[in-house]
Amino acid sequence: MFSEMFSYAFMVRATIAILLISPLFGMVGTMIVQKRMAYFSDALGHSALTGIAAGVIMGIANTTISMIIFGICFALLLNYISRKGLSSSDTLISVFASCATALGLAILSRGGSFSNYSAILVGDILSITVAEIVQLIALFAVILVFWCISINRLTAISIHATLAKSRSISVRVMEDAFAVLIALLVMLSIKWVGILLINALLILPAASSRNISENFREYTYFSIVFSVFSGVCGLFVSYFTDMATGPMIVIIASVIYFATYIYGKK
Repeated sequence: MFSEMFSYAFMVRATIAILLISPLFGMVGTMIVQKRMAYFSDALGHSALTGIAAGVIMGIANTTISMIIFGICFALLLNYISRKGLSSSDTLISVFASCATALGLAILSRGGSFSNYSAILVGDILSITVAEIVQLIALFAVILVFWCISINRLTAISIHATLAKSRSISVRVMEDAFAVLIALLVMLSIKWVGILLINALLILPAASSRNISENFREYTYFSIVFSVFSGVCGLFVSYFTDMATGPMIVIIASVIYFATYIYGKK
């Protein structure tokens, strides 16, 4: 049964991609949940539409490049305005997310051509190519190195930013660097995961882990395990049931969340 599944090259590529992406979601998601940045990552996901639209307007053939550039600029802009304290962070991010989504939809729907881009809403991991897997390997290496170097400083900032600053930690630089990291992860994986689902994959494994973890090490470990398990099982179940992979991964991650929630209440 599994030998037949792996006789298809697209399933092998999809499995490799899942094994590269899902640990990153689990790892980065812990800090997103810890710093209460769920709206931030959701807004970044929705801004992908505007990134594609900008690429179309400027004649950029590879819209991944325009999405990455726009996503990084968008993330840094959100951080900058949030620091100004002009409004509550949640309100501000919701306004930017709505504006970015509407702008992207308006531009891409011009002339009735939105159907050419509608696949990005739910993603398609089965269409990933070898060259794109190489991109994910590079992303995996970059995030892993950043995580090993910066995890203690990010944790200190998430606990108490003022205290972290008194320990000579550059809060602004670390927050901007982490925002750029999230933008890279979201924009490079959104074609395979989908705009509508990518935030769920960032939040659910970490939220599930938080339900049962007693310290930060367990929190990170369980989040990665839940993310990889959801990704691999979602891919296999979608193959045998002929359903879309992204939604199936989110359904399994949701079941894990509710199970850990009940277990954590005991």
